[in-house]
Amino acid sequence: MEPHLLRTFVTVARLGSFSAAARELGYTQSAVSQQIAVLEADLGAELLHRRPVGPTEAGARLLEHAGPLLLRTAAARADIARLAGAPTSRLVLAATPLAVTTGLAAALAATRQAHPGLELTVRVLGRPDVPAAVATGEADLGLTDGMAAPSDPLQLPDVGPLTAVAVAEQPIAVALPAGHPLAGRRGLDLADLADARWLDAPGVAVPAERLRAATGVAGFRPATHYPGTDLRGLLVLVAAGHGLAVLPQGVLAGVPGVLGAPVREPRLVHRTELVRGSLPEGPAALLARLLDPERP
Repeated sequence: MEPHLLRTFVTVARLGSFSAAARELGYTQSAVSQQIAVLEADLGAELLHRRPVGPTEAGARLLEHAGPLLLRTAAARADIARLAGAPTSRLVLAATPLAVTTGLAAALAATRQAHPGLELTVRVLGRPDVPAAVATGEADLGLTDGMAAPSDPLQLPDVGPLTAVAVAEQPIAVALPAGHPLAGRRGLDLADLADARWLDAPGVAVPAERLRAATGVAGFRPATHYPGTDLRGLLVLVAAGHGLAVLPQGVLAGVPGVLGAPVREPRLVHRTELVRGSLPEGPAALLARLLDPERP
């Protein structure tokens, strides 16, 4: 299974069209058809129905394998390129919304000062996308966040030989509208709120399934779905009574119409981790040192 054949197969399956896949990949339609035929002959199974175009049962199973295989192939190329590459004045940082903090801004300023002319890009991505961006070389470094037991690492996807280290931990709190009956409490048990009205905002707040797993209690059913990554928009919805959300306590200070009640049980924290591969000396290596409190 050559990687370029797998990539062509995934593209045809995603677009549902040989001609559309040919345009996206820069091939002729006959070349795409030939590549699919070669892959089918190699595996001894029909992978795609032709009319309409869609995966067969064998093709659907191959799609489950193809994504991770292509990701690891791209990660291997990127890892070798980092080791063999010359120093660069470009720095791309992939970060989840809550990982973009004043501390990060200060570290970026120090990096820019040490490397005049630095071409800096900060890409805000979803939590699952940050490690993949670093592994494939789309980003030089990553910052991701999530909820964990104190001092426990985040559960990150296995996308390659990456290192993840904690750069910050802070308490979590339930974001409540200012007029909520529980506003002002010194501590809340999450299990007691399982039947409350919740906002499902997996790109910013703690996802509902993570709350269920942490408490061992069913519930936390969303009243409102918020697939975006804009923290301000989420807090506006909380203030208006559309649902509760679990967030790091620090982001709730001084927000109009919103109060944070610390989570007492279970014992959990909001954790931010730096995700990196092998780094030659340069802006990315300097930023990694500035962000990692344990690194000399």
